[in-house]
Amino acid sequence: GEADKLTQTRRALQWNFILAAIIIYLLMSGLFSNFVYPFIILFTLPLAAAGGFIGLKLVNMFVNPQPLDILTMLGFVILIGVVVNNAILIVHQSLNNIRLGGMDYREAVLEATRLRLRPIYMTTFTSIFGMLPLVISPGPGSEIYRGLGSVILGGLALSSIFVIFVIPSLLMFFIKMERKN
Repeated sequence: GEADKLTQTRRALQWNFILAAIIIYLLMSGLFSNFVYPFIILFTLPLAAAGGFIGLKLVNMFVNPQPLDILTMLGFVILIGVVVNNAILIVHQSLNNIRLGGMDYREAVLEATRLRLRPIYMTTFTSIFGMLPLVISPGPGSEIYRGLGSVILGGLALSSIFVIFVIPSLLMFFIKMERKN
């Protein structure tokens, strides 16, 4: 009955999560004409997922217990599309600095990170503060979207911190490896 439908929906959402990651990878491979750079960008997904689970755990501890229901799982799928944007900004700007600006790869990545820091944090804080009412608002029906909001809020918060440090480091490493070969 109802439990079987829930199990089927969970499986479908798990496959949707994987399918979304594959589609994003293929789109970015076409955008960058490279198969390595999308992996660097997709490295933000485990960080975002960890942040999503941390956000859900914090809501369970301090607000109200929230199950890992369908809307909460949908939050992870939404998180995939939102989180990669910050890493795309850094990678794309770095490659433009190298190709069009003639910069050394280290200088290009550091300059791209410096240039994109403000837009990344402005959009992240806007999204976080936009999700905050979903997470902390009391009242009838608020628990429906609380899980979704907490996953997106936690995932954005954690990934935006790491994207400034991890993505530039990985990008410099892979560009250096490409140049050696």
